[in-house]
Amino acid sequence: MDAHGLPIRVIITEGTAADCTQASHLIAGFTAEQLLADKGYDSDTIVDQAKSQGMQVVIRPRKNRKNAREYDKDL
Repeated sequence: MDAHGLPIRVIITEGTAADCTQASHLIAGFTAEQLLADKGYDSDTIVDQAKSQGMQVVIRPRKNRKNAREYDKDL
């Protein structure tokens, strides 16, 4: 989202597709300070891509994650 809360990229998929499958396409090429997402987007692939793009990852880890990541709960 931009500074006004409006989406800057949208990808439309069929209703049965998981949203997280499109996350790498949604953030590709963007620069941002943080990537905020819900725990449905907690995957190593998404986290690694966001970090490689210089983003602080603010995604609540899923309960079944072996090594829970720290995240800023206030954001």
